[in-house]
Amino acid sequence: MAGTSWGRYPQPAKQTLLRLNDRHAPLPAFDGTALPHGNGRSYGDSCLNDGGSLLCTRGLDHFIDFDPAHGVLRCEAGVLLADILDLVVSQGWFLPVTPGTKYVTVGGAIANDVHGKNHHVAGCFSEHVDGFELLRSDGSRRWCSREENADWFAATAGGLGLTGLITWTQLRLQRVRGPWLNSETHRFDSLAEFLALSAGSEAGYEYTVAWIDCAAQGQALGRGHFIRANHAPAGDGPRPGKRRLGVPLTPPLSLINGLSLRAFNALYYHRQQTKVSHALTHYEPYFYPLDSIGDWNRIYGPRGFLQYQCVVPTAQAEAALTELLGRISASGNGSFLAVLKMFGTRPSAGILSFPRPGATLALDFPNTGTATFALLDALDEVVAAAGGAVYAAKDARLAGARFRQYYPAWETLKPYLDPRFSSGFWRRVTA
Repeated sequence: MAGTSWGRYPQPAKQTLLRLNDRHAPLPAFDGTALPHGNGRSYGDSCLNDGGSLLCTRGLDHFIDFDPAHGVLRCEAGVLLADILDLVVSQGWFLPVTPGTKYVTVGGAIANDVHGKNHHVAGCFSEHVDGFELLRSDGSRRWCSREENADWFAATAGGLGLTGLITWTQLRLQRVRGPWLNSETHRFDSLAEFLALSAGSEAGYEYTVAWIDCAAQGQALGRGHFIRANHAPAGDGPRPGKRRLGVPLTPPLSLINGLSLRAFNALYYHRQQTKVSHALTHYEPYFYPLDSIGDWNRIYGPRGFLQYQCVVPTAQAEAALTELLGRISASGNGSFLAVLKMFGTRPSAGILSFPRPGATLALDFPNTGTATFALLDALDEVVAAAGGAVYAAKDARLAGARFRQYYPAWETLKPYLDPRFSSGFWRRVTA
């Protein structure tokens, strides 16, 4: 089987797909190395295992138990976050942390230790995981929690699937009164204004995030929209349409280019005429705007795209972000959905967990070849000089030396690696 990541770069990996359907069963026999694989929404090569096997967990999609009085859920690793939301929202519960798509598996959310718009109050996904079962290639099973096998918990949360296969887990959910949020959108004109809005929103708002115009230059550099929100009280509000749009085919060239990017970003920035707007919104368009478009990754054409997400310390944030955005806008390359937010100070549980205090910027770059990779290398220089890091779970091209700089504790993970598990990413950055 030839497979690609969601970013469709690198080129398809040749790997054997082994489907799992019984969490009690031993791992199927495989030659060489294997890698757990959820719903295929990782961007780079952390989900690819060229020349080896993928252990597909989507067949492990059963709910084991749900306590609606206390919001405790037990489920198998292949359950999608979308499945959980369908089950629990109507009963007054919500995911305590969610990434920008609901079409990821629970096992993948743990293995990547995903974060959301509420990191400053809720931390990473693993902070709300009571424990999980880890199945190793030698047939051994471990229950990993903060009280039992805590070192294995820390190695596996954010460990990119390299310590073994998560078979099932127990999660603690968040109590809500309904599916709606009260949101405020503030138009800002500079990075200093964004930083002030973020600092002023931490205490009173659970969710904070910004869209930033990465094509803007000169006086307009650093402008965007800052959105903060809280779960709304019980009541009735707008519901998203049930019809899901889709991209039916892959165009011969990327539809994202310098002209379309500048035009879209200018229109999007000016779509809000007032400085502040208020809305009652359903959780789906707020948390998962791109989930309403099926196969949206096709718009980048056959060469795919590379997502670049970095974090820079708070003290260096304004200067580093100014340099990053300046280089991006000058290149003519960039993203129509550039996301900027502040991480809080809550410590991450995993050895390789990405979030750390500071500002995080995420963008999708069309793969135009040499120019794209030169730009990303230039962005790495800024991030490294500021003492920041790049998100390994979304990476497709990071040099090994940079990875080791960004994650100095990476060697601490070595004793916990399953000797028969590997990935394209891991081989690339540790060679």
